[in-house]
Amino acid sequence: MINIKENEQLSVLNHSAAHMMAQAIKRLYPQALFWVGPVITEGFYYDMDLGDAIINDEALVKIEAEMKKIAKDGKRIIREELTKEQALALFKDDPYKMDLIGNMEEGSIISTYRQDEFVDLCRGPHAATTKELKFFKLLKVSGAYWKGDSKNKMLQRVYGICFESQESLDAHLHLLEEAKKRDHKKLGKELDLFMMSEFGPGFPFWLPNGMILRNILENFWYEEHTKEGYEFIKTPTMLNQELWETSGHWFNYRENMYTSEIDDTKFAIKPMNCPGSILIYKNGLHSYKDLPIRSGELGLVHRHEASGALNGLFRVRAFTQDDAHIYMTPDQIESEVVRLINFFDRFYKLFNLTYTIELSTRPETKYIGSIEVWDASEAALQKAVEAAGKTFKINPGDGAFYGPKLDFHINDSLGREWQCGTIQLDMNLPERFDMTYIDSDGEKKRPVMLHRVIFGSVERFIGILIEHYAGAFPLWLAPVQIAILGVNGEIHGEACDALKEKLNALKFRSIVDNRNEKLGYRMREAQIKKIPIQIVIGDGEVASGSVNVRRYGKNDSVSMSIEDFIASIQVEQDTKQ
Repeated sequence: MINIKENEQLSVLNHSAAHMMAQAIKRLYPQALFWVGPVITEGFYYDMDLGDAIINDEALVKIEAEMKKIAKDGKRIIREELTKEQALALFKDDPYKMDLIGNMEEGSIISTYRQDEFVDLCRGPHAATTKELKFFKLLKVSGAYWKGDSKNKMLQRVYGICFESQESLDAHLHLLEEAKKRDHKKLGKELDLFMMSEFGPGFPFWLPNGMILRNILENFWYEEHTKEGYEFIKTPTMLNQELWETSGHWFNYRENMYTSEIDDTKFAIKPMNCPGSILIYKNGLHSYKDLPIRSGELGLVHRHEASGALNGLFRVRAFTQDDAHIYMTPDQIESEVVRLINFFDRFYKLFNLTYTIELSTRPETKYIGSIEVWDASEAALQKAVEAAGKTFKINPGDGAFYGPKLDFHINDSLGREWQCGTIQLDMNLPERFDMTYIDSDGEKKRPVMLHRVIFGSVERFIGILIEHYAGAFPLWLAPVQIAILGVNGEIHGEACDALKEKLNALKFRSIVDNRNEKLGYRMREAQIKKIPIQIVIGDGEVASGSVNVRRYGKNDSVSMSIEDFIASIQVEQDTKQ
């Protein structure tokens, strides 16, 4: 799926279409006041205050019709430059624009874009005329607090998208429809994977099928990390305020942390695993000969997310980070990062996920450490990516305040991009916590610290996989792998149960469905539940010791001996095909 924001032509079209939408809304709702209307990855949106009027699906149709008139008129889009005083005079009746202008520097030149009767603040650029904006679609409406602050007024946010041709627009809308069918919230309910409750907003409940899927992924994580030489730890969920002050979280992240009081002392539920991992590192003395230390933890963290931002498994308040912290000497940075990139590559390939790498460099302000150390760290990450044979793009100024990072953006089967894995160099916490090791010269030195996740969070990664596979998981991941159906439950039930026992003894996950329903109905049920394999057993199969095998999504079936069937799925299971 295309990233509108990164495509220059589409970015201009969508920015212009946002203004055209605002013009149409202003015609239909003269009282409308507008906040901001940026281009985003998925198209554009505009935040607006319509007083008591509410935009619903019916209203969107009317707005689209008015937009089509504006596009057909084809008026020129004209850039104008104003002084701050002129801009304040022009928008004197609009408190939202007055707020924007008020925050601009004195003496600055402010640009606006005008099309017919509509004018708005904007840096641009824009299309030459509204005639270029014919191929658009308004997608949805949601609420959004002014300036993103829940203490402020709730505005209405209308989303849309614009393309250069009807064919491109239709193709994109088709992808959106496909994405809707794959919605992990819908499939999570249908496949009995997880649930949400009003008694715990943002806190997922895992159902039995979901726990099977989750355990498979976590066991795989442990197995692969063991091969890579990781040691595993578990740190407490709640820790003393003093620790979070030392780490800096108390002063920089306090509003996102849940707190409590124990024995007259303030504690916080951890929003991150790093401080606990550092305490374990500091529990003993370390020599340069011990490094690198690769310390892994599937750690449950809690973060207070705004209720409006919660979204299934994608945005929750409690989640498990597949954290690892690597402590090493400076000259080990490149080799460790190369090893990590190859490790990430192996992980993502298993799920048929492609990815791109982004190197985020030193912020212009609010960073710690010397520029020389930053330059050396950025160079080390760049050399590591090149040594691993991967390409990357630079995201200037987007590093964390404590160090540069590599972000892994994975692409699912619909081409949508998700930021999952990250490798972050940290020059802050080793200093804050006075972390040391004894070097070859007998002197104490600071270790270099790497933070890294591959899944990002187990919950979010499962949500991505549900949509990536449309709920039809490969055999090794499927909570229920095989459904065994007797043509006649009473007559063939014994053979079905015997096969189930045999399969389950071999660690396959199978069920028998011999309900008093027609075979066709039960087969359709297995398809709806997206079970990878259906086995049908009738008189012929009982007599010959064979099974009739049908794969999910296929209309045809294959007859084979039970031994051959088990041998084939054993290979599939072991190789994680």
